[in-house]
Amino acid sequence: MHFRTIAPAAAMAWALAISSPAAQAQSFPTQPLRIVVPLAPGGPIDLVARAMAENLSASLKQPVVVENKPGAAGNIGAEAVAKSAPDGHTLLSALGTTLTVNPHVYAKMPVDMLKDLKPVLNMASTSQMLVVHPSVPVNSLAEFIALAKKEPMSYAHAGHGSPGHLAMEYFRLKAGLPEMTPVPYRGNAPLVTDLISGQVKVGFVATAGVIQHVRGGRLKGFAVSSKERSKLAPDVPTIAESGYPDFNFLTYFILLAPSGVPDAVLATLESEARKALVTDKIRDRFANQDVAIIGGGAKDTAALIKSEYDLWADVAKAAKMKID
Repeated sequence: MHFRTIAPAAAMAWALAISSPAAQAQSFPTQPLRIVVPLAPGGPIDLVARAMAENLSASLKQPVVVENKPGAAGNIGAEAVAKSAPDGHTLLSALGTTLTVNPHVYAKMPVDMLKDLKPVLNMASTSQMLVVHPSVPVNSLAEFIALAKKEPMSYAHAGHGSPGHLAMEYFRLKAGLPEMTPVPYRGNAPLVTDLISGQVKVGFVATAGVIQHVRGGRLKGFAVSSKERSKLAPDVPTIAESGYPDFNFLTYFILLAPSGVPDAVLATLESEARKALVTDKIRDRFANQDVAIIGGGAKDTAALIKSEYDLWADVAKAAKMKID
């Protein structure tokens, strides 16, 4: 029996070839993918991730499983992904605020959000609407601001570091309002219930979650946080067009990978994730939830994260937003 041997030089060349970034990208994926959503199931970011995962599974010919790991405003799920094997098979679908706000408000962070995670795709964005109970004696944003400057006021939000919390503090600083008392809830559903009943009077809430109540007269909607009016609420002005032209608050849904993932694998993920997400079917489905599908690439997403990180450093300091 004869055994074929490989010369040392040839063996080394072969080993280098199979371990090169190009070879890794060509062989990727080699196992099922996992997308961690650091929030409870059923919310917009969870639904977007699941819609993308279905198409991604078909194109990559591997199962793509979405796993919810809620807690600590996204920190728990982010830590799980940042410390996972950097091979591209474990990804994070997180709110942009997990990356750009949490480092400024949490006294201790489990990972460095900018160094331990790499952006793959800016998946989508959504806006918030400032709503008040009908018993509040104001009928416009200008009247609301005037009242808030004269009388002590509280507002409800869906938890510390939630989009509604951040939107109000950002708006308060921009409008020059005095400190307001935050009333935290465990999610938007109980918050909206109490807003409608008048237990709380004011709050920024996802537009899709309150527009039916604004249309029905159960709440008054004064402004949306995005630069452009919401397609769900074309009659509600933006804060930007109401006297604060540089105001723009969007909640971004970002897809990320551990920082050690090879660039070639990241490029494959970016390309395949964009094709899986940016479809007419998905765009139309989520337009009804005030979610705009973006599909922005890794480079632009990294620049967005850095810009938002710097912005929220200033806002968190000015608003004295700290969580022990």
